[in-house]
Amino acid sequence: MKYYVSVFLGAMSYGILSTIVVLAYGEGYHLGEVVGSQMFMGFVLSWLLAFFIKMKERYCRRKGALSTSCGSAKALTWKNRLLLMLAGTATVATSLVYYQSLRYNSASLAVVLLFQFTWMTTLIQAVSRRQRPNRVMILTLLILLGGTVFAAGLLEQGSTHLSMPGIVLGLLSAVTYTLFVLFNGKAVPDAHPAYRSAWMITGAFTVLCIVFPPRFLFQGFFGGKLMLFGFLLGTFGAFIPPLLYAFGVPHIGESMAGILGAVELPVAVFMSSTVLHEQVSFVRWAGVALILFGVMFPKLHTLKQNRDTSQLKTKAHKSV
Repeated sequence: MKYYVSVFLGAMSYGILSTIVVLAYGEGYHLGEVVGSQMFMGFVLSWLLAFFIKMKERYCRRKGALSTSCGSAKALTWKNRLLLMLAGTATVATSLVYYQSLRYNSASLAVVLLFQFTWMTTLIQAVSRRQRPNRVMILTLLILLGGTVFAAGLLEQGSTHLSMPGIVLGLLSAVTYTLFVLFNGKAVPDAHPAYRSAWMITGAFTVLCIVFPPRFLFQGFFGGKLMLFGFLLGTFGAFIPPLLYAFGVPHIGESMAGILGAVELPVAVFMSSTVLHEQVSFVRWAGVALILFGVMFPKLHTLKQNRDTSQLKTKAHKSV
């Protein structure tokens, strides 16, 4: 149960980000400063936790008490570290394209586009396993697309309020987020979550420093508003979710992670409505609910099949 809760809380943390980014833009900060401050603070927090875990392990060894109460983390090779750093690039890629899409889209629309990762994850897994789309998958995709039409406000305002660059960036953020979910389940899954998260954010921060050199660190960052935004974004975007995902996804699988990740959508829409005062009509909320149902539909269908199979076996056993 703890693995499910960790992924659920991680997804809730992601839902807060778009609102914080819009507020940061409102203060005049640009994309490089926003993402840079997030990755820097996430880098610091992740390595502080990793250092604490390492000190705890050394203390246990000195006391001769390295047992289940202390835990024993797998030693990472440099190959493992480089693999985790490579996986971390999906984190910074998602932040860059998602936050840039907020320049063109409302926060509630941007997260709806980001949420297309749900069907993308399912599609990629089907292709990788060489499975033909079945009726459940096709119906799920139709439900998700229908929910997107409602949630994006296409039935109320048409497509005139949509920005093509914003649509492209929003869908691209869904692609990179899909890669993030997949990498979290595959990259060195038996390593300690704190070390996995620290090396992944190291890879993300390294790539960001190449794309956007962190000049803001020497331009009044410490003690300023950008540090506050960076701390919030770093905590809820670059520290807590990767750590919780690294802890939970290897145990529950990418498909279930995608389902639990659905909580990000209503959290993001709720935050944009209450904090940013964006108009979210009943029809758009109905679209959000339809998307959530679409995400859960395959799992509900599987549970129904398992229950029906169990009942048939019980009846057969009783008849014998």
